[in-house]
Amino acid sequence: MDRPEEPRVRLPQLRLDELLEELQARIDAARGTRDRVHSLLEAVLSVGRELELEQALRSIVEAAAVLVDAEYAALGVIGPDGRTLSAFHTVGVSGEEIAVIGPYPQGHGILGELIRHPEPLRLPKLSEHPASYGFPPGHPPMNSFLGVPIRVRDQVFGNLYLTEKRGGADFDEEDESVLSTLAVAAGVAIDNARLYEESRLRERWLLAQAEIGHRLMSGSERAEALELIAERAREITGSALAAVALPMAGTGSLSVEIAVGAEAEAHRGLVLSPQDGLMGQAFSAAAPVTGDHVGHDSRIASEPPRSGGLGPAVAVPIGTGEGGVRGVVLVAREAGRPVFLAKETEMLQGFAAQAAIAMELAERRRDAQQIAVLEERDRIARDLHDLAIQRLFATGMTLQSAGRFIEHPEAAERVLRAVDDLDETIKIIRSTIFGLRTRAGAASGGGLRARVVRTVGEAAPVLGLTPSLRMEGLVDTDVPPEIADHVMAVLSEALTNIARHARADRARVVLTTDGREVCLTVSDNGVGIAPDGRRSGLRNMAERAAQLGGSLDLARPDDGGTTLSWRVPLPAR
Repeated sequence: MDRPEEPRVRLPQLRLDELLEELQARIDAARGTRDRVHSLLEAVLSVGRELELEQALRSIVEAAAVLVDAEYAALGVIGPDGRTLSAFHTVGVSGEEIAVIGPYPQGHGILGELIRHPEPLRLPKLSEHPASYGFPPGHPPMNSFLGVPIRVRDQVFGNLYLTEKRGGADFDEEDESVLSTLAVAAGVAIDNARLYEESRLRERWLLAQAEIGHRLMSGSERAEALELIAERAREITGSALAAVALPMAGTGSLSVEIAVGAEAEAHRGLVLSPQDGLMGQAFSAAAPVTGDHVGHDSRIASEPPRSGGLGPAVAVPIGTGEGGVRGVVLVAREAGRPVFLAKETEMLQGFAAQAAIAMELAERRRDAQQIAVLEERDRIARDLHDLAIQRLFATGMTLQSAGRFIEHPEAAERVLRAVDDLDETIKIIRSTIFGLRTRAGAASGGGLRARVVRTVGEAAPVLGLTPSLRMEGLVDTDVPPEIADHVMAVLSEALTNIARHARADRARVVLTTDGREVCLTVSDNGVGIAPDGRRSGLRNMAERAAQLGGSLDLARPDDGGTTLSWRVPLPAR
């Protein structure tokens, strides 16, 4: 028998519509999740492609804003102190708005909360958090907030800050998860970009070292090599100023031989003590010395002002304590620029150490060449003595003995004159031999530069202050000894007048020459020259200048004191 048909299960039409809508919603959610995962993967790939650090940071913050649909996004880079932000990259805020808001945040309030506690932070309303204390004038309104830290090799590099989810909604757990995933990829991308940047930086340092070594070994003048060291150090570190100071023989002081960039003229020719400023301390300690702001650094004398517009600086020794410090190189960035990181200082120090090796090799090469020249001179002198003089002497003896057999008076007189000429020739040759055997250019320690440094240093206890000293030009080469003596006499008299009459707390000495004239300027901020005071010292200085065809000028600057300028022409070479 046929079994009766079972009754069909019939669902109400309303219930069926609900199931279909739920199914559609789940499909839409799955499709949205798929699209978001695809967007996340695209963002990860986009961020990972960047090798330039600044561009990588920019890509990260742009991708974060798109992924969580935020109107505003920012990436704050934590500074070396670990408490404040050293850089701030934003999306969604125009340049005009940034100008109205003012300087970028330093890492206080909610931003500082993530620095102190590097964990994801999600808030429906910023103003309700205890760490919030409002926004500066002109800042756009922000309510919802999502922040996650970015770690690079287990170290917190910075934080991502997202605000104002579009549509007025709050950031949810999925947003936090997506942003945390992006932060992990961002950490890898930042690490890669930093490694790439570091490798490129090392390559630039190596190329600069090779260039300097080639210059020195090819026989270039030391001044050219020093200027190249300063120029390359300034370029590679992104600095505004670079200077190279070398020790002055027999004085214990440093002289700034080379300065390039901003404020170069104010630094070139300065004479520094081993305790004066970053360069002096780096020379004494044979180790790098850094400063966050040279204009406000108590280790650097404020007079004369020469650090306007400069900020972070570092000075590193050229050479090491074991091999002897050959000098100091200083680089300074503009005010407001980032401070020098330990890695940058390390690379600069390595560059200076290699430069010192190149300088030493070049000096050894020049010494070897000088020895070869001296040996050749000794050979020539020996040959002149053993051969030429002996033969001339024998010839003279022969002529002198033959003169007794000459009966003609005029002929006998001529022979005697020839003998006398031979004696004079022998004297000239002996003088030449002595000159050949004398080491040319032997350092005597008595040059004008060293004498000026010693005189200024000896005057410091009497003055009750240490005058700043600056020298420019080929002082030892261009100024002849007789004029150098007058310079020293005028300098001593000027410093004595300051000590006796000026009641100054600041003094400055500048000695310059351009090969045509030498100029000595001594200034102070004291009470000036009394109208009824004695003028014998000034008269003596004026007479010395007039004797050499020069002049003496006295001036009273607007800020008080006296400026004495003594200048005389130099003889033509």
